Amino acid sequence: MNLDIRKYFIGAAILFVGLALLVRLFYLQVVDVSYKVSADNNSQRMVTQYPARGLILDRNGKAVVNNKAAYDLMVIPRQMQPFDTTEFAQIVGMTVEEVKETFRKLRLAKGYSSYKPSPFLRQMSAETYAVLQERMFKFPGFYVQARTLRNYARHIAPHLLGYVTEVDSSDIRKDSYYKPGDYIGKSGVENYYEKELRGRKGVNVLLVDVHNREVGSFRDGSLDTMAIVGSSLTISIDADLQEYAEKLMSKMRGAVVAIEPATGEILAMASMPDYDPALLVGRVRSENYNKLARDVSKPLFDRAVMAYYPPGSTFKVAQGLVGLQEGTLARDTRYGCAGGYHVGAYHMRCHGHASPLNLPQAIGNSCNAYFANVFRAILDSGNHGSVKADYEAWRNDILTFGFGRKLGVDLPQELNGNVPSSAFYDRTLFRYGGWKSLTVVSLSIGQAEMGNTVLQMANFAALIANGGYFYTPHLIRQINGRDTVPAHYAERHYTAVDTSHFEAIREGMFYATTDAGGTARWVTIPGIDMCGKTGTAQNPHGKDNATFMAFAPKDHPRIAVAVYVENAGFGGTWAAPVASLMIEKYLTGEVKRPAMEERMLNFNVYDNREAAN
Repeated sequence: MNLDIRKYFIGAAILFVGLALLVRLFYLQVVDVSYKVSADNNSQRMVTQYPARGLILDRNGKAVVNNKAAYDLMVIPRQMQPFDTTEFAQIVGMTVEEVKETFRKLRLAKGYSSYKPSPFLRQMSAETYAVLQERMFKFPGFYVQARTLRNYARHIAPHLLGYVTEVDSSDIRKDSYYKPGDYIGKSGVENYYEKELRGRKGVNVLLVDVHNREVGSFRDGSLDTMAIVGSSLTISIDADLQEYAEKLMSKMRGAVVAIEPATGEILAMASMPDYDPALLVGRVRSENYNKLARDVSKPLFDRAVMAYYPPGSTFKVAQGLVGLQEGTLARDTRYGCAGGYHVGAYHMRCHGHASPLNLPQAIGNSCNAYFANVFRAILDSGNHGSVKADYEAWRNDILTFGFGRKLGVDLPQELNGNVPSSAFYDRTLFRYGGWKSLTVVSLSIGQAEMGNTVLQMANFAALIANGGYFYTPHLIRQINGRDTVPAHYAERHYTAVDTSHFEAIREGMFYATTDAGGTARWVTIPGIDMCGKTGTAQNPHGKDNATFMAFAPKDHPRIAVAVYVENAGFGGTWAAPVASLMIEKYLTGEVKRPAMEERMLNFNVYDNREAAN
């Protein structure tokens, strides 16, 4: 090969190599970003700034839920270097085997990337964080990310407040705001007002050195975004009254709800048995939740808005109102009672009392026979052409009282209750041979297929207190200190019953708490006129359930209460005292009947041997 040929050959080779290098450089810098990502990740760290959730305050501005600091240990696998696993495990409170297993799970996790941070250990304590931070240089690839956890200033209202937990795949699909590792309100107020409480995440882009230590902000923080703290909520409950309700009901199964009639604001809502809300916070949340879920007493079940209870004799008040509206009943209409209601082979028992009675007296004495007659008179009146049509007219009136449907409370777990339709009877129980008023007469005293929530019964007490209308029960009062309550919570909902008919009902409920024959006479509050109605609902699974609804004062009512105690017996004996004591506590700030209070605190429904039937 002559010199000229070699010269061209060498030049071509150099040109080819140079071109190959240029192509490779272009590929590395433009097409394949993995090296750039690796380089950037070795000098930069994207740290999510989690906002503190908004505080939850009671109606008097007392903190109910606030926040405490917590720390997540994050890892970027690509930046890791060999480290002393034993020392690391001791610092973070794990075994070496647990450390290895955690790494295995990380690699198998959906969306895993060795270039991106993954949570290695969530919710470290401040003490663990302090020790680890001093030795962080020994563990390249790890860093700590601050966040907050819920903290309960008063360990009350777990069902109402709800709890916060890590998002799952369903949450992420529904809202692109959430990423793996984020937290979300799962129930109660925490869930219903999640968007207000959660705030908005920010991000800090940090520079780190070769020892994984932060050395400053990238580009002087020009790429950083600030986290925005969640909005604080002022809710309507009175924390002192809520705590007192839970104290009175601590050894019972059931629920109590108190409402301010003039606004529809919920003053207290307790479901028993309950649990300490602090159990569902931090690293022990999953373990504690599983224990609570397995508990046979169902402490996670919100009996205030999810349990369907037969209203029992409290429902007689509704029968009276419909009878007055339909014109089949007047205040002075009298019916006799011979120990109950007896028609042919049908017998409905009743306790001993004077007879005959007018409407207020029948409410005060809770006469079964009286309201069986009232109910049958409505269905047999022919006002609407047939028993079935009269029944549907009765049902429609009952629905306007707030029964049989969701009221619209700002809680995600509310259920409907049940007021059976005529179609239900047509297609199920009585499809062979039809049905008539006597067939469904058990509805007259709130039994059979009737079912309501305790919230619905408290709302019913509030609408009677108002003389024929109610506001949708709700919890929200203010957001960030401003009155931003949705307009529909300020709308009055009128019943189908004329307001003129409510005075006779109020008279009967006042009679129940004051007259010598009243079924709630012994829970009268000195100096306060209270109107109430007792109920004892049959229970096929044990002792009867006790219920009571009331409002006070009689004129210009400030509080309406409904109480339901499972397997307790007579409503006047066990449910009425709870409501009476709560009313006294709320209106006067103290309880001056220690004997009654002590009796309720000592009552244990779980070994109830003394409850009256």
